[in-house]
Amino acid sequence: MRPIALTSARPAFFPVLLLAMLPAGLLHAAALAWPGSGAALWWLQIISQTGLCLALLRARTGRQAMALAALFACSWLVGTFWWLFISMHRYGGLAAPLAAAAVWALAAFLSLYYVAAAWVWQRLRLGWQQHRPAWRVLACTTSFTALWLLAELARGQWWTGFPWGAAGYAHVEGPLAALAPWIGVYGIGAVAAALAMLLAQLRWQALRHAASWLLAVGGAGLLWAAQQALPQQAELPTHSTPRFSVALLQGNIAQDEKFQPGSGIPDALDWYGQQLLLAEADLVVAPETAIPLLPQQLDPRYLEQLRQHFTQPRSGVEHPPAALVGIPLGDEWRGYTNSVLGWAAEQSGNEQHQHQYQYDKHHLVPFGEFIPPLFKWFTRMMNIPLGDFNRGSLQQAPMHWAGQRLAPNICYEDLFGEELAARFLHPSQSPTVLVNLSNIGWFDDSLAIDQHLHISRMRTLELQRPMLRATNTGATAVIDHRGQVLAQLPSVQRGVLHASIAGRSHHTAYAWWAARWGLWPLWLLGGLLLALVVTGSRFAHKRHTGHF
Repeated sequence: MRPIALTSARPAFFPVLLLAMLPAGLLHAAALAWPGSGAALWWLQIISQTGLCLALLRARTGRQAMALAALFACSWLVGTFWWLFISMHRYGGLAAPLAAAAVWALAAFLSLYYVAAAWVWQRLRLGWQQHRPAWRVLACTTSFTALWLLAELARGQWWTGFPWGAAGYAHVEGPLAALAPWIGVYGIGAVAAALAMLLAQLRWQALRHAASWLLAVGGAGLLWAAQQALPQQAELPTHSTPRFSVALLQGNIAQDEKFQPGSGIPDALDWYGQQLLLAEADLVVAPETAIPLLPQQLDPRYLEQLRQHFTQPRSGVEHPPAALVGIPLGDEWRGYTNSVLGWAAEQSGNEQHQHQYQYDKHHLVPFGEFIPPLFKWFTRMMNIPLGDFNRGSLQQAPMHWAGQRLAPNICYEDLFGEELAARFLHPSQSPTVLVNLSNIGWFDDSLAIDQHLHISRMRTLELQRPMLRATNTGATAVIDHRGQVLAQLPSVQRGVLHASIAGRSHHTAYAWWAARWGLWPLWLLGGLLLALVVTGSRFAHKRHTGHF
């Protein structure tokens, strides 16, 4: 089998390749949450990325490779988070052309990681043309895998990180999902990139050649190994903690009224207050800023009534009731935090005592919860109640209650799996249940809801912990430790989701190494793979020329 040569792309054909990158990128975005159903389509992600690989294999220069990657990445990223336009235009009052330009500018900036990766890949590839076909196949695949991994890591961590729509999120179902507890979402994305490059180099008319069979068998073997990699840990009851009932509140407060004194604020206080007091579940969860005022702005009796309700001793109950509620905290002197308050009557021997818990959001949203330097001019153009919040610490203790350790995270904090994994460093403090409190009403009933649900599902796969999601507009859901959605409320409707769940207590390989070293092992893996390709290429060149 002969891999596609550098000279196989006619100059007149290159514009066609460029145009093909636009639909390929959009399909890559759609694979993360298909419009209409919201389903994640793992096979579509690999197919669309294979289209990128086919185009790159036909590029003749580094500039051509950069142009192809730029169009694919921009199309993919715009198609992924186009809903940012809604928050800036509809709720922020930014003119539509400016809001659209801002979304495009963000996508263009983030695409630079993939553009740089394509340029490096093409430059490396220029030195492989005299090598054996089998070596070129191996080198192309390995280097593309490493560079894609490094680009995804850079996007997810640099400049506070914005990895929304990373390729691995399309694989919350399918054979590669089994790899999540071992290598996480970025590792899955790297394996998918390897499969895409292998497929791109496989030409069906040359299946009689051994190299083509090696590609086909190797790709099938990777899928099979991924499917077999993870034992069915649901069959291990010793890893379970006691089962309990939950009530997840979805107020569906209109975003343009949420912080208005005459409409959204009294509506939120009244509805969430009633549901918290009337709920009969063991645990009640209200979403991010469900209480939209600071404690000092509330009637003093409001929070005190809630606190007394959940902390008063009860007899004859298996689980004393508990609540987690999103609320802003702080003052002008100490600063403000986007926080969660928790109340419970904690059991200690034969006695119960009052318990109040607080979690402060650690990973803040740029432009939403803090304003990056040099960008105040941009935020002044929008009519959005932006905050300038303090950060909570990375490793905050969970809420201990009824044999569980509940670990809250707020809004898009569950996008950063390595930060959630940091809470698993000490076994006695590692969470048994994850709880996400969100408000993405800024984006209406868009694909952002389905995408965020898949992000939470990936965290449950990586950490093997159930996730409770209480949101303002969706997706309010209960996800088990295998990434399966057990119950879910319809989006953009007011309601209460009743379900039951059992926590988990074992540690996955991903939780173990990410808690200690973050994503550094993946950075090192990407660098090592590149180093091996470069070293191997030099060795192959010397062997080919007879210079040892």
